[in-house]
Amino acid sequence: MSPTKPKQKSSDKTSDGWTDAEREAMKERAREMKAEARRGKKKAEGEKDLLAKVAEMPKQDRVMAERLHAIVKATAPGLAPKTWYGMPAYANDDGKVVCFFQSAEKFKSRYATLGFSDEAKLDKGAMWPTSFALKDLGAAEEKQIAALVKKAVS
Repeated sequence: MSPTKPKQKSSDKTSDGWTDAEREAMKERAREMKAEARRGKKKAEGEKDLLAKVAEMPKQDRVMAERLHAIVKATAPGLAPKTWYGMPAYANDDGKVVCFFQSAEKFKSRYATLGFSDEAKLDKGAMWPTSFALKDLGAAEEKQIAALVKKAVS
């Protein structure tokens, strides 16, 4: 007996299986790559793009993204701010994303996400977390984020 596939609302998925938000994120990434190629890898331009995207976010996501930006800049000033699939991200000297923020609103999720790529040095044993749900940022969460970012670039 084969399992049945859950029904999707037609407004959630397009005919090729991608949601509208996913398709828009891919288009955004293509635009980002073209812009990066035109201007080179200038850190100031990447930060300008990141801050513009953060400014477009709804208040709750914007406040978290702004605070996260401040934490990453203070903790890992060597990471280059940029956008990645239309979301704030921070790249190493090779231009590879180490950590990123995903807006709850953009992906219609109940929480925003702080994620780490395989470039982050968070390895611990055979299994470790690579993303964290964010509902709010208090002092304890900010301290934990700073420690994760510091370890990610160590």
